[in-house]
Amino acid sequence: MASNLGPAFAYTVVYCRDVAKSVAFYAKAFGYSVRRLDENRKWGELESGATTIAFTPMHQHETDDITGHVQTPQSRGDRQPIELCFDYVDIDAAYKRAIENGAVAVSEPEEKKWGQKVGYVRDPDGNVVRMGSHVKS
Repeated sequence: MASNLGPAFAYTVVYCRDVAKSVAFYAKAFGYSVRRLDENRKWGELESGATTIAFTPMHQHETDDITGHVQTPQSRGDRQPIELCFDYVDIDAAYKRAIENGAVAVSEPEEKKWGQKVGYVRDPDGNVVRMGSHVKS
């Protein structure tokens, strides 16, 4: 008997200071198309395949009152306990575009021993974004 309890990974939610600015930044810096930006500017989504990348304010009833306050990095040496990872065919060009459109450089793309080229940037809210090539077999 098949179970209908199998989950589908539907959303990654990025908590940010300004939803409209973050949606525009991710669209320009990383090459995504905007799927939705609510009129009240409290929810935005990017076209990203099967899993939606969504944006919502750091402070709101659901986070502050129900699930707890969103913790933000206190210094450049701190980071969130999660990162977004985007794969590109041309990681060098993608990294350059991200920097030219406001991403903060953390580490330029470099070859890794597992067959992937990886670089890191931060978004305007300090979230780490890992940018990599597809892993070679």
